[in-house]
Amino acid sequence: MSFREEFSMEGYGSFTRDVKIWEEPLVIPTYQIGDPDPNPIFYTGRAYQGAQGHVYPYPLLDKLTDNRIEKVYKAAFLENEYIKVCVLPEIGGRIFFATDKTNNYDFFYHQHVIKPALIGMLGAWISGGVEWNIPHHHRATTFMPVDYTLKENPDGSKTIWVGEIELRHRMKWIVGITLYPGKSYIEVTIKLFNRTPLAHSFLIWANPAVHANENYQIIFPPRTEYATFHGKNQFSHWPISYEVFAGVDYTSGVDVSWWKNHPAPTSFFAWNYKDDFLAGYDHGKRAGTVAVANHHIVPGKKFFLWGNGSEGRMWEKILTDADGPYIELMIGAYSDNQPDYTWIQPYEVKTCKIYWYPIREIGGVKNANREAAVNLEIDSENIVSIGVYTTSERKSSRVILKASGKVVFEREADISPTKPFVERVQLPLGAKEEDLELILLSSQGEEIISYKPVRKENAPMPKPVEPPKPPKEIETIEELYLTGLRLEQFYNPAIEPYPYYEEALRRDPYDYRTNIALAILYCKRGMFKEAEEHLRRALERATKNYVTPKDGEAYYYLGVALRAQEKYDEAYDAFYKATWYHAWHAAAYYSLAEIDCQRGDFLKALEHLDLSLSTNTLNTKALNLRATVLRKVGRLKEAEETALKALTIDPLDFWAGNELYLLKSEMGLKEEADKELEDLRMKMKDNVQSYLELAIDYGNCGFLEEAIDVLSRAIELNKRGLSDFPMVYYYLGYFLDMKGEREKAIEYYRLGGKMPADYCFPFRVESLKVLKRVLEVNDHDARAHYYLGNLLYYFNRYDEAIKEWEKSRDLDDTFSITHRNLGLAYARVKNDIRRAIVSLEKAIECNPKDPRLYYELDKLYEIGGVPVEKRLSLLEKNHETVAKRDDALSREIILYVQTAQYDKAIDLLRTHHFHVWEGGGEIHDVYVDAHLLRGLKKLESGRYEEALKDFEAALEYPENLEVGRPYRGVRLRDPQVYYYMGTAYEALGKENDAKICYEKSVFAKVELSELSYYQGLSLMKLGRREEADKIFDNLIRFAKERIEKGVGMDFFEKFGEKEFMQAQMAYYHYLLGLGYMGKGKLQEAKDNFEVALKLNPYHVWAKVHLFEPSK
Repeated sequence: MSFREEFSMEGYGSFTRDVKIWEEPLVIPTYQIGDPDPNPIFYTGRAYQGAQGHVYPYPLLDKLTDNRIEKVYKAAFLENEYIKVCVLPEIGGRIFFATDKTNNYDFFYHQHVIKPALIGMLGAWISGGVEWNIPHHHRATTFMPVDYTLKENPDGSKTIWVGEIELRHRMKWIVGITLYPGKSYIEVTIKLFNRTPLAHSFLIWANPAVHANENYQIIFPPRTEYATFHGKNQFSHWPISYEVFAGVDYTSGVDVSWWKNHPAPTSFFAWNYKDDFLAGYDHGKRAGTVAVANHHIVPGKKFFLWGNGSEGRMWEKILTDADGPYIELMIGAYSDNQPDYTWIQPYEVKTCKIYWYPIREIGGVKNANREAAVNLEIDSENIVSIGVYTTSERKSSRVILKASGKVVFEREADISPTKPFVERVQLPLGAKEEDLELILLSSQGEEIISYKPVRKENAPMPKPVEPPKPPKEIETIEELYLTGLRLEQFYNPAIEPYPYYEEALRRDPYDYRTNIALAILYCKRGMFKEAEEHLRRALERATKNYVTPKDGEAYYYLGVALRAQEKYDEAYDAFYKATWYHAWHAAAYYSLAEIDCQRGDFLKALEHLDLSLSTNTLNTKALNLRATVLRKVGRLKEAEETALKALTIDPLDFWAGNELYLLKSEMGLKEEADKELEDLRMKMKDNVQSYLELAIDYGNCGFLEEAIDVLSRAIELNKRGLSDFPMVYYYLGYFLDMKGEREKAIEYYRLGGKMPADYCFPFRVESLKVLKRVLEVNDHDARAHYYLGNLLYYFNRYDEAIKEWEKSRDLDDTFSITHRNLGLAYARVKNDIRRAIVSLEKAIECNPKDPRLYYELDKLYEIGGVPVEKRLSLLEKNHETVAKRDDALSREIILYVQTAQYDKAIDLLRTHHFHVWEGGGEIHDVYVDAHLLRGLKKLESGRYEEALKDFEAALEYPENLEVGRPYRGVRLRDPQVYYYMGTAYEALGKENDAKICYEKSVFAKVELSELSYYQGLSLMKLGRREEADKIFDNLIRFAKERIEKGVGMDFFEKFGEKEFMQAQMAYYHYLLGLGYMGKGKLQEAKDNFEVALKLNPYHVWAKVHLFEPSK
């Protein structure tokens, strides 16, 4: 017996069989951000999304405001009869919204406001739509404009291409967003081009958000048994969790596939490498979203949510005005975790496809592919619900349900995105779910999709990742090499790979793999001589007894290192040797062709390029160089065909576009040439780095005229940030210099030194040679020394960087950023806090209106033990400037707390809107400290009611601080607050209320920390001394272990920065003091509090406990 359900096309939009593609302005309410920070933000050990959180060479975008305006954006649209898609190239190229026209369901989260929060790698980030995270999670430019173009394809489909050349690794990614006629899916094509001669590691994660509510369910494929967390450091059963996972207690058995069951922010990665889909379904709206991709290439399936607790509600307010909560249903290519990185070799191209489509009415998903999604549910009465959604119109399809191989239901139906198929079927007696099979056949009898309920394997839970042992404790050289390689590959922020490589070479100086690994790192830092030494050592071992090595990697990288030192003949020989090996065939022949072009041997270059392309047809640099060489030898038609071929692979390729312009010019087709040039300029969008990269592509191959032409055009455009950018002039001068036009070169070198230094953060290895040449010609160019210092510091060549900055300072002591950079380097590299302070003070003298300088100087003052009065005086005198940065203002507030000026601190904490970084929230600790300390002061003076009010206020989470009440962790100050509330109630004679507070203190979920001490005190108040002693003993044991072991960042740390060792050691001595105090060992407690205060004189609670009476 069957129960039929019919559907209407409520809300179905305009019927359009063709795909439309267009651009139009889109007005979106937008919260403005301030100007980017003009100071270079160098890497200092910051953990970001579990990897290194680099900002440089980009500027920091962390100045958020409450100013809401109506802003006009350039938006690109795709639309067919079923769906409409909007893309915002100005905000990272993200899909802004995608709507199912058949029911007006936004199958990606549709923001109606641009409201940045401090979540991106550089700061500003927005939620909603689909974000492209390549080659790092929440990539640097997620809130910046990217390149884009609109394309119509021969098959009637249409594509919006977005992409960029990212600066840190100089790789290029592009994303093609395509709609087809008659299809309800979005096809996304992702390509990553390693345009460099060096291997890099990367990840690709597409990050779609969906609207979430009590009815929303995340759907991992049915055979998924486990899920894991960031870094694979813990696992949970799926979908019913019985674990404590990411700090949340699910041990009672919780269905974690539902949004409503998550009280705190969390991530779950599916431990599934066999299925091709991920989905989400809103059971209230009877609609959802499906992602489909080849699991062999795209294995990553993850969801993230903020949770429905206080933290989640706070982040909802931070990120949107009225659009509600969301879930991120992420898809990872070449990556299954964050961080989880894969290698891409020199000039290699990685590609993948992902499909997304909306579903409706079918109740969920058990299997999905590009053509259809199916659902199968059995209720307690043995009635099975069948749901089938197809992504195109499927007339006369056949839906078949089998039980134990026998057909129990069959129906012919017209199914389409406007008309899903849903049926309820009574199963025969004895039929079980595992006996069923649902099949969808086309009108021709071909299987479109099928589903058999899966029996889970009950496999053992996977083992979590373990942090690496110290190098000395690792037994074998191979393990040392592989440990270092993993640290390098995953950009680990806590542990450097160098000690592991160095220990391996200490044991065996000629180890082939380790020498190559170190050589590549040296190449990335522009240290080619050192790289050459390691590569020759590797080859000495590999070629012993006149052997041709099995692997040619050392030959290839030797060629790279030699060429960079202008040892062209030796490099040529090394590259040729590398061509013997298939793995290095394409890269080596391409490198030979570049040298051929430098030598003017174009025919040999063509021969080598054809050989290179024979084993890497997607290398657009090889195609572009081929087009350039063919143009040079007069084979213009072939050159045009080659450039067009490059553009079919990468429609945003600037080199190919420039070649078409030059070809049309040489053909005398001025009108067509002008059109090509305008099209190229639109794609390059006046981005100075795009012009520089194109010019350098030409310059590296010896095509100096073309390089000069590109940069001359950049200057002629007369655009701020492009035509006045110092490196444009320095490179233009350098190319003229290499061409022999010395006088012109000197003039451009001179002009480069006069251009504004704003946001000039050099990052290319080639810039080392350029800036050094500039300084050979004019060693008195203060700015060139400053830029070279920036570049060297970025390459971790700290001592050389300091020397360059010192030369810059000596030539011009009025530029604040040079003094500031020196101050930070003296502190971090030389550990010379005195000199660091002098430099930062000079920086402020040069630019007293830069609020970051006050923040950085006060941190140095703190480390240097400068009296609180001096620190506070500086900040108070410059309060108007200081208040422009939240981190600077927080320093002023902390000093008010430390000087017992609690009223001033609390006033600022109550009135200023702080914008908090994801993973941050320290400002709320300051707020709690201010109220607790003011309350303690009142308690001591007998003002018990007033003290209690302060203690109660410490439990609040004011919205202006942007910190929600955490579910767990050291930011949950309940144990301390409730303990002090109990003491206030005791003083008021309210014993019952005091007892309730002590019990709440004990009940709070916290990790072992100083908060545990207050739980111990509360247990003592409750007469549970034995339990209290266990806590105190654990504190003593833990603190001693950390002091003996030494300090550092957690291997799995997701967010945060490495602290100075002194501050960390002070904390552990403070913990030790608390443990001893709890045990009644007051002298030992006093001794450790004094040590803590010696290491960190500003540790306010160490000071409190040092002078308080015994408990």
